[in-house]
Amino acid sequence: MTAVAVRAPVRATSTPGERLSQRKVRLFALLLGVMAAVGPATIDMYLPSLPQITTDMGSTDALVQLTLTGTMLGMGIGQLVIGPLSDTFGRRRPLLIGLLAHVAASLAIVVAPTVAVLGILRVVQGFGAAASATIAMAVVRDLFVGVRAAQLFSRLMLVVGIAPVVAPSLGSAILRVGSWRAIFVVLALVSTMVVLISWRFLPETLPPSARRPVGLASMVGVVGGLVRDRVFVGLVLASGCSFGAVIAYVSGSPFVLQDGFGLSVQQFGVAFSAGAVGMVVMTQVNVPLLRRFEPGRLLLTGIIGCLVSTAVLLATALTGAGGLFGVLVPIWSAMAFLALTFPNTPAIALSRHGEAAGTASAVMGASQNLVAAAAAPIVGLLGSSAVSLGLVMFGCFAVALTLLLFVVRPQGLKLPADLMRNDRSPVAAH
Repeated sequence: MTAVAVRAPVRATSTPGERLSQRKVRLFALLLGVMAAVGPATIDMYLPSLPQITTDMGSTDALVQLTLTGTMLGMGIGQLVIGPLSDTFGRRRPLLIGLLAHVAASLAIVVAPTVAVLGILRVVQGFGAAASATIAMAVVRDLFVGVRAAQLFSRLMLVVGIAPVVAPSLGSAILRVGSWRAIFVVLALVSTMVVLISWRFLPETLPPSARRPVGLASMVGVVGGLVRDRVFVGLVLASGCSFGAVIAYVSGSPFVLQDGFGLSVQQFGVAFSAGAVGMVVMTQVNVPLLRRFEPGRLLLTGIIGCLVSTAVLLATALTGAGGLFGVLVPIWSAMAFLALTFPNTPAIALSRHGEAAGTASAVMGASQNLVAAAAAPIVGLLGSSAVSLGLVMFGCFAVALTLLLFVVRPQGLKLPADLMRNDRSPVAAH
């Protein structure tokens, strides 16, 4: 595979975001962060209710856990559909339609009679949530490129990163006063709020002159250009492997920490949230670091840090050294280093395909969710132990680093010089 030329203008001074004030950029980051947080909330808020769903529906743990895989599958497919549509019809309409589908699926789940119906509706719900994540990334690329995009992604991650911290606790609080179905009432209300806010405050960022023609041939041509770009494909696969490690942790940690180490539900929530807090903090540290270092260098540093951290995790799990904190501290470290990769990977990848930002965002997001759907059950299949968790996470990061070094290659991680300028970017201003 060979790299394809970037057809969109990439001059640092020509992006629409250059005309936005610092205040408007921060409001944009807040709005896009709320949009992108719909997906994590959809995944994480109902995690505390899995045992209750199993009992209420007379099902098994394995079948109920498959509803999580269904959600990620729906998000992956949804991104592949919604991304190209947003390149053709603009950003607003696909976003609002997707969010309305999320509302409808959430309300339908409230009256779902069986776990099979629940699983199908979770796929639809994930499909709807995909709109917010895909459009948020595409809007950033419509407005900014290069370092500026990485800075805005970091601001966006401040909001997105709160969802995994708050959502499980909110789900637990809802369960104290209602059943698991009440969680989906709250999700319907949340997505309705995002619909109203987006309809009122999100402008159309893709002008008609920049839209791609309608038709299967055009879509196939765009996707073909993406898959022929070796650097883009390598970044997409590396990002998918990294997200697979996160989902392996999300799906495996309740069993490892509660069953293996005897933590209560409340103690598990604190331990889980501590890792998420580290991610949020590091995404903000990424902003000043981008003033001195290229996004590619920070991305590579983050993956290496994740690999070293999970190697320590695997060693402590095998030997029992450090007990509970011998497992938790390396996991927290890996999650913090991972935060250096989330903003910088899309900034590099999307800078190469501004002419098809929606489709490129969709391919990245879909790869993350599809790899995650495959990685989610592996920890359980290996025994739901600290060793199996460390092995899967280490393996995911090892593959990600290999892809960066030998497929993307160091030269592919470099941005053009004009995209490295950030001195006049309102995103970087304080």
